[in-house]
Amino acid sequence: MARRRRSPPAGAEPLSAGRKWRAILLATLLLAPAFWSILTGMVAAALPGRPGAPRAAPAIALGLALVPFVFLVLAFLSQHPRAPGAVIRAMALALLVGIPVSALAGDGVTGLVAGAGAGGAAALRAHPGGTIRARALAVAATSAYVFVVVRFAPDVALLVSPALPFTALGVADHLAEGRRARAPGEG
Repeated sequence: MARRRRSPPAGAEPLSAGRKWRAILLATLLLAPAFWSILTGMVAAALPGRPGAPRAAPAIALGLALVPFVFLVLAFLSQHPRAPGAVIRAMALALLVGIPVSALAGDGVTGLVAGAGAGGAAALRAHPGGTIRARALAVAATSAYVFVVVRFAPDVALLVSPALPFTALGVADHLAEGRRARAPGEG
């Protein structure tokens, strides 16, 4: 009787770079309309009573409704071993980081990038060795970059910002894994 080989459960084997970047790409493609919808609502709320201005509430509601799906895509496509819990943590972190950063920065774009990055750090499956520090630095650096770009080139910031949070996490993971792979040979 031939025995079947079972594949290991999700999260037990290392995540391939292709799968990680596929999850990042698809989550980013879903984040962009959510991001722009929320920003459209924020601008509309700042311009009450203007003729031709969009209504704020539907735009913000659409964007906020898409955000959980962004984290779902990121968690499940990266095969996070505890994806449902990771999505809940991601949502909480997005709010706990995004709202204060937005208030401190004085603009919505920086807060959205920081919140998405913090949530993405929780939703994207990490390497078993962990890359929390690298991810936190990536979110902070990306948020600082967006803060500066919003001041000098706001149009560019609005177009590029949705692509930055998850890409920064992927690059941070890649650099941390490379550093970890070189570490035993150096000592």
